[in-house]
Amino acid sequence: MSTTYFYADEEIYKLLRPYVAEWFKNKYGTFTPPQRASIPLIKSGFNVLVSSPTGSGKTLAAFLGILDSLFEMAENNMLEDKVYAIYISPLRALNNDMQRNLLEPLNELKQLYPNLPNIRIGIRTSDTTSYEKQKMLRVPPHILITTPESFAISITSPKFSQKLADVKWVIVDEIHELANNKRGAYLSGMLELFRTLITKKEFIRVGLSATVSPLEEVAQYLVGKNRECRIIDARFVKPVDIKVITPVRDLIHSSEQEVEEGIYKTLINEIKKHRTTLIFTNTRHAAERVSFKLRKIAEKEGVLDVNQIEAHHSSLSRNVRLEVEDKLKRGLLKVVVSSTSLELGIDIGYIDLVILLSSPKSVSRLLQRIGRAGHHIRNISKGRIVVVDRDDLVECTVLTKLAVDRKIDNINIPKKPLDVLSQLIVASSLISNIEKEELYNILRNSYNFQDLTNEEYESVIRYLNGELFGLELKNVYSKIRLKEDKLIYPKRGSRMIFFMNSGTIPDEAMIEVITDYGKYVGNLEEEFVEILSPGDIFVLGGRTYEFLSSKGSKVVVKDAAGQRPTVPSWFSEMLPLSYESALEIGKFRRTVAEMLSKGNNKEEIIEWISKEYSISKSASSTIYNYILEQYLFTNGIIPSDKLIMIEIYDDEEGIRNYIFHALFGRRALDALSRALAYALSEDLNIDVKISVTDNGFSLSVSKVSNLDSYNVLRLFDKVKSSNIYDILSKAIMRTEMLKRRFRHCAERSFMILRRYKGRETNLERRELNSEILLNSIKEFPDFPVLKETIREILEDHMDVIRAKEILKKIEGSEIRLVIFGPTTIPSPFSHSIIIKGHSDVVLAEDKRELMKKLHDKVIDFLRQKGVNIDLAYTSV
Repeated sequence: MSTTYFYADEEIYKLLRPYVAEWFKNKYGTFTPPQRASIPLIKSGFNVLVSSPTGSGKTLAAFLGILDSLFEMAENNMLEDKVYAIYISPLRALNNDMQRNLLEPLNELKQLYPNLPNIRIGIRTSDTTSYEKQKMLRVPPHILITTPESFAISITSPKFSQKLADVKWVIVDEIHELANNKRGAYLSGMLELFRTLITKKEFIRVGLSATVSPLEEVAQYLVGKNRECRIIDARFVKPVDIKVITPVRDLIHSSEQEVEEGIYKTLINEIKKHRTTLIFTNTRHAAERVSFKLRKIAEKEGVLDVNQIEAHHSSLSRNVRLEVEDKLKRGLLKVVVSSTSLELGIDIGYIDLVILLSSPKSVSRLLQRIGRAGHHIRNISKGRIVVVDRDDLVECTVLTKLAVDRKIDNINIPKKPLDVLSQLIVASSLISNIEKEELYNILRNSYNFQDLTNEEYESVIRYLNGELFGLELKNVYSKIRLKEDKLIYPKRGSRMIFFMNSGTIPDEAMIEVITDYGKYVGNLEEEFVEILSPGDIFVLGGRTYEFLSSKGSKVVVKDAAGQRPTVPSWFSEMLPLSYESALEIGKFRRTVAEMLSKGNNKEEIIEWISKEYSISKSASSTIYNYILEQYLFTNGIIPSDKLIMIEIYDDEEGIRNYIFHALFGRRALDALSRALAYALSEDLNIDVKISVTDNGFSLSVSKVSNLDSYNVLRLFDKVKSSNIYDILSKAIMRTEMLKRRFRHCAERSFMILRRYKGRETNLERRELNSEILLNSIKEFPDFPVLKETIREILEDHMDVIRAKEILKKIEGSEIRLVIFGPTTIPSPFSHSIIIKGHSDVVLAEDKRELMKKLHDKVIDFLRQKGVNIDLAYTSV
C-alpha cells in the first residue's frame, strides 16, 4: 500500500496516444486529482484503489488509460475478438450509466479520427436476452459491463469463459457498497477463481469508491492476499459546506405542529433558493410522507410546481425509479425525496443542495449523501441537516464536525461467510475439476476467506458432498462429488442449480398476519417480523397486536387493544448509529461534563460549543441546557465514551426499567442488550422486554418481590468478553430472526432452492421446508449452514466484536459502570429511549406532549432539590 502522488498534466499527456491526449485537452482542459494520480499507475500496470467523491472524474480516472491501451493494441494489430476489461458494479442502473459514459468519448474520438478501430462495449446482466448473449459469444465486447452475479455466471459458462481468458483489467465500482456485505465476499472469491482457473495470470485490479475508511483494508479486500495496491486518497478534494439547522428555537416546548411547520418552512425556503434539491430521509415511509406533504403545500400555497416534486426509494417499481432519475437528469425536477436509493453514484444530473432530515447516523453516509450536490469537482458540495429533537441536534453537531475534520467511520467487511463458500466451491467444480487442497489455497487468497480454517472448509465440503446427518431424507441432495477424497467434480444438475440459484441477495417475503382465531388482518415485511419475539406488541392498520408465533409465511397474533407497543413499525429499516460516531458523541458529552464540573460558566461553555462545532448560539444553548439538566438531575453522572449509567426507573404501569445509557453504536448495543437480557431472565426467571436505541437500551421486567434487593451489576459477572458469543448463540436460538436468516443462508448454500428445473419454487413452501430443516439440525451447532446463520446475526446484523471490546474495557476498568436510582422520574437522557416504545400508539403531537410532560417533571424535581433552574436557562 502506498500514499498518493499527483502527476502533472503534461506528464500524463506524454503517456497517452496523441489523439487521446488532444481530445481530452480540448474537452476538459485539465485532469482532476483522482485522474492525475491514477491514470499513470493504471498505465504502468499497478493495482489501484481510487477513493473520491461524486463528480470527481472517477470514470475516466479508471478508463482513460485502458481505452488508450486498447487503441495501442489495435495500432499493433493485437486487438482480437476477446474481452480485455471487465467493469463490475452493484447496480444495473450504474451499468447503463457506464455504457453511456464510455460510448461518449469513443464516439467523439471516432468523429474526430474516423480511422480509429471500433472498441466494443457490452452489458451482461440478468436483463440480457439469450439472443444478446449468443451474439456476444460470436463477437465479444472488448469491455464487458456486468454485476457480481452475472460475472460469476460468465466465468462458469463453458463457452463464454473462454472469451475472458485474456482479461487484463477488472474495475470494481462502488466498492464500499459491495465490500460491507456478502455480495462483496462472493465477488472477492469469484475473482480468485477467475485469476487461477480462467486467466491463469494476474490482471490489474481497479477499485472505485466514494468516501470510505480504512482505505488500507478496502485496498486489501480489492486485491486479496500478498498483492500490492496503490491507494489514491482523493476523498476530500471537493469543498463542502455543511450546516445544522434547528427548525424551531425551542425543541422541547414547541408543539408538534410548530416543529412540523418549522421543518417544512425550512425545506421550502431552501428549495426556492436552489435549482434542484435532493432531500434524504432515513426510512422509505418518511420519504413518502415528506414528498406527499411538500406536494400538499405546493398545491395549497402555490410556492412550488407540484409536478416538480417526486419520491425515489427501493419500494417503488423499477420503472417509476427510472422515470424519476431521467427527469432529474433532464433538469425537470425541483426536488426529490429519497431514503437510501440515491446514495450510490447513479448519474442524476445537477444537484445544488442536499438536505438531510435528521441524522444520517455515520460520517461516511453524511459525506456520501452531501457529495451528491455540486456535480463538478470544483463545485461546493452544499448540505443542510435539519434536526428534530435534542438528541438529534447533539448527534448531527458532532457528525458535522467529524465530517469537516475528515474522521470517517470504519467499514465492516464480513469474514468467512460459509454460505458464500458453498457457492464458490460449486462454481469452482463447474469451471474445472479441482483438487480439494488447491481450491482451499486459492480461496484463502480472498480477503474475506484468508482466515478460513481447514476444519471449516472441510465441513462445507462434507455438507456439499451429502455426508452430513442424512439430509437426503429431507430432500437435500449433494451438489459435488469427491473422487478419492481429493478431486472435486460437479454432480449432475449442479450447473443448472448454480445458474438458477447463485447470488447472495435473499428474496424478502411479505408475511401474512392472522389472529389466534383465524382472521386475516394484513401483511408485514419479513425484515420487521425477524425482530419480533413472543409477547412483543406492535401496530398494524392502526390497531395493536401481540405477537404469538409464526409458521412459514404466516404470523399468529392476538388483539392487544390499549397496550403500549414494544417495537415501532419503522424500527427494522432505521439506520443504526455507527460505533466510531457514537464514541465521538460520548466524548463530546464527557468534555461538556468536565467543563461543568470544573465550574466553567454557561457563557464559556456555549461559546466553546458554538465556536468548536460551528453552530449557532441558539443551538449551542439548547445542547448546553440538555446536558446541564442531566448533570443536575443525576448529581453529575453524564454517560459518555468512558461511563455507562444504569438508570433504574419504575414507571406508572408497575414495570421496572433498567435503562443502560451507552454510546457505542446500535449494532453493538443490540448484541450487548440481548446477552444481558438473557442473563437477567435466567437470574430472575421472568420475561425481559428489550428496547434498543442509538443512545442506549432498556431491559424491562414486571416488578416481583425480590427486585428491590437485586443488584443489576451482577449481570456483568455473568456476561463477559470471553462468553458473550456463546450466550448470544443460545439467546437467538428461539428467535424469529434465526428462523428467517436460516432460510436466507440455506438458500445461499443451495440447501433450499429458489428455482428448480427452470421454475420458481413457492416461497411459503420454502419457508416451511426451512423450519423443518432447522429443527432437524438444531442439535448440531457446527452444521455449516446453522453456524453461518449465527455468525451472520452476531457479526453482520449485530456487532458482537465491538460488544466484546466494550466488555473488555469494563473488565479492565476503562469504562465505569454507575447505577442511578431507583427513581419514578426518568432522567433527561432516558426520555428518547422511553418514547421509542410509544412511537406507534400515540400520534406525533402526543409524543411531543409526552416529551414535554417528562421534561416538566425533571424541572419540577430540580426545583424541589433547590436548584435555581431559571438562572441556568438565562437566554444568551
